[in-house]
Amino acid sequence: MDMLTSMNNAIEYIEENLMYEIKMSDLSKAACCSQWYLQRMFMSITDVSISEYIRRRRLTLAAFDLLNSKESVTDIALKYGYNSPDAFGRAFKALHGVTPTKARNGNAVLKSYGKITFVLSIKGVTAMNYRIEEKQPIKVIGVKKWFSTVNNQQFKEIPKMWDEFPEEKCKKLLEIASEQCLVGLCADMYNNGFDYWIGTMSDSSCPEGFEEITIPKSSWAIFEVIGPLRPLPNRMQDIWGRIYSEWLPNSGYKHAEIPEIEYYTICDNMSSDYKSEIWIPIKK
Repeated sequence: MDMLTSMNNAIEYIEENLMYEIKMSDLSKAACCSQWYLQRMFMSITDVSISEYIRRRRLTLAAFDLLNSKESVTDIALKYGYNSPDAFGRAFKALHGVTPTKARNGNAVLKSYGKITFVLSIKGVTAMNYRIEEKQPIKVIGVKKWFSTVNNQQFKEIPKMWDEFPEEKCKKLLEIASEQCLVGLCADMYNNGFDYWIGTMSDSSCPEGFEEITIPKSSWAIFEVIGPLRPLPNRMQDIWGRIYSEWLPNSGYKHAEIPEIEYYTICDNMSSDYKSEIWIPIKK
């Protein structure tokens, strides 16, 4: 099944089940792909997680119900999977900026998130520079943190993690690095979030205060990224989206479903010619 059909099948399943529990295992079956691949593909193309898309759609429809039906707030809350009016009220206000009661009374500005449709568009005019390399197992030593994708928190919190990463930890990592680089890893996805690592590739023993992860032997598609890391959105975020929407669907490769790597050279990352890389594990 091609990517376009797979993603649209996932959207149809979501739309048909917005008033019921949506399990990622069932959603991935509808899309005919793995849970990991579905979540990663969706987030890279849309800049929003599946769980966040579902939340937005439910609260959009809840707002329509408040305006156009006589159902009670409690009934609407239960209809869209909230266990209590209070939980529904907090979620509703977080999205719309007003309480359900104020929304029902009228004259409130509300937000509407429509159903996503994935369509074929003309892309590929701008070249993406990449190379294919075979790598033996890669050990990364660093610091791991779980990030929620609810409300797109990861887009705010991961840059913050980098900005606040202790200088002494950075120096220690570079002392044991097999290459003079820092890396970011997008690893396991679970509980509406994923593990993100800041670390370095190393053959040394793991020092106290750090963790290690070994990425299995793999083929890698390595994409060149030229441009400063700030301000956001930046060139790297653009390349991430194009990898999933353009390159993977047309390359003849599949994602190997092991951690991806962001590779950062040690130099002025604010310069216009700063070079970083995105490493995607691939298989035929």
